[in-house]
Amino acid sequence: MTDRKAVIKNADMSEDMQQDAVDCATQAMEKYNIEKDIAAYIKKEFDKKYNPTWHCIVGRNFGSYCQMYFPKSGSKGPLL
Repeated sequence: MTDRKAVIKNADMSEDMQQDAVDCATQAMEKYNIEKDIAAYIKKEFDKKYNPTWHCIVGRNFGSYCQMYFPKSGSKGPLL
């Protein structure tokens, strides 16, 4: 995701938390290729920093309601 810029379309989070989410998702996608590993990394980091319980979904086909959306990087698109 280093060559792409995250676009936050709608969020109920503070600006600082939004930036943390973008940074965390970027790190996860640089470190892992498997969607469940990306989701686990983001969830664990947010649980540590902002207290449990966070949920993170990464994939191509799913329905959801979420606080924050990250645009796809290739075929991966995490939600937080």
